[in-house]
Amino acid sequence: MTTLTALVDAAITLADTTNDRILLGLSGAPGAGKSTLAWHLAAALTAAGVPATRVPMDGFHLSDAQLAALGRRERKGALDTFDGWGYLALLQRLRTERDHVVYAPEFDRTLEQPLAAGLAVAPDCHVVITEGNYLLAPAAPWSSIRHLVHEIWHCDLDDAERRHRLIERHQRFGKSAQAAADWVAQVDEANARQVNAWAPAATRRIDVAQLGLPPGRD
Repeated sequence: MTTLTALVDAAITLADTTNDRILLGLSGAPGAGKSTLAWHLAAALTAAGVPATRVPMDGFHLSDAQLAALGRRERKGALDTFDGWGYLALLQRLRTERDHVVYAPEFDRTLEQPLAAGLAVAPDCHVVITEGNYLLAPAAPWSSIRHLVHEIWHCDLDDAERRHRLIERHQRFGKSAQAAADWVAQVDEANARQVNAWAPAATRRIDVAQLGLPPGRD
């Protein structure tokens, strides 16, 4: 059985292998619990004396204005609705730039928009936990991610529970119950099938339900 303590210990072991900054990736389908796990891991590592922070891939969502111009507004969240090259460039900076703060974008779910420089990675940060749907995508530029991160852990969650959490999240941020259910069925699930098909390439598979973490951040 996987536990949060075991995952924290595994991350500490990984961090102990080098003085370089460690990039730990968390992949998974929409609603699988990646963000929640990233929050808990970062907090537990920092408490254990290993400075850690999270940098989600979601900060590289294209803005609604860009999506509208590209005709992709109704597919928001699909692979081609992210700035993959920008995300890759940030990961490269996080690996090599340790003498100054590196700022990263974050995604505001209330606004449903990316926010520039919403996150700050301090020079002493030893572990960066980066999470997102497409860390294991095989096409360029995404395929280069696995060469920049030290490990990628894939988050699995029962599909029914994952869909339930997604619908609740969409409602929490403004969609009606019907609109939330429709979006999950028509958009999120297509992305989920794609993401889960890549899961065998992960370093580790995690059954998120076994961790007993309260949903809410993913």
